Amino acid sequence: METQTNNTEDHITVIIVNYNSGQLLSKCVQSVLASTIPVKITVVDNNSEDDSLTRTTTTFLNEKRLSIIQNSINTGFAHASNQPLKQANGKYWLFLNPDCIIKPDTLEKMRNLMDENPDVAMSGPLIINPDGSEQRGCRRTIPTPWRSFVRAFGLSHFFQNHAKFKDFLLHKEPLPETPVDVEAISGAFMFVRSSVTKEVGLLDEGYFLHCEDLDWCMRFRQANWRILFVPDAVITHVKGGCSENKQIFVLWHMHKGMIRFYRKFFKNRYPGALMWLVSIGVWFRFFAMSSYHLIKSTVTVIKSVKTKVHATRTN
Repeated sequence: METQTNNTEDHITVIIVNYNSGQLLSKCVQSVLASTIPVKITVVDNNSEDDSLTRTTTTFLNEKRLSIIQNSINTGFAHASNQPLKQANGKYWLFLNPDCIIKPDTLEKMRNLMDENPDVAMSGPLIINPDGSEQRGCRRTIPTPWRSFVRAFGLSHFFQNHAKFKDFLLHKEPLPETPVDVEAISGAFMFVRSSVTKEVGLLDEGYFLHCEDLDWCMRFRQANWRILFVPDAVITHVKGGCSENKQIFVLWHMHKGMIRFYRKFFKNRYPGALMWLVSIGVWFRFFAMSSYHLIKSTVTVIKSVKTKVHATRTN
């Protein structure tokens, strides 16, 4: 492992936005600190209610490569991600979810690839679930209103060989052997050429949670920069560790972000009728998923009460 110093300018600036990530945050930070190239990590805590930040600051008390920004309120992912960038330096920035674990050579692979391809603005690795399967969304096409319409009504199942009806998620496609250009990668791991942000801007803080990554990918490509999916760089994403107790809160902001994304980039490119259908579909999906979680939570509570009552009567 290379000796890491704090004065070098060739380090990777790593930004981790934390909100109630539990012990996953410490594991994520540890995996980044084990990288084979120099790193500087900033954890931005969005007013977590658990012990994730305390656990991390205690574990890495004397770690000079780690700095902390603690917000008094939850400012959202995009705003929190942008906060450290006012003082950040280094050629590359990594935006990493706190429930991700990277390998020691992950950042070195990404850096080398970007150095070899100066027209690439952003790259993302193969993201796997804890069971080893490829995670949905780590390589995808932009979910245009038409593609969203196709997915919402399952049309890709009926026209499997037609390019117009393909799913925008590509995780079921054969895994490429070498890096390939894609329209979008996952916001869980975004390896970004810092100089490009002077041209396209930082993350859009109009998104609170979700879709800010798609927005950025869209703007990079509009400015004629490439985005690469790198299959031989592999990370694990536990997914959901930050939000498992606030599903409806997350769903609300996810679907609200989708509406903002569609209006921002496609309002004047698609017929108004289709945009209305897509909007209706987005909110219908929100209410359907919210109802499912409410029913599931209610059933869980009822079962718990019945179990306690039964135990009391037995005793």
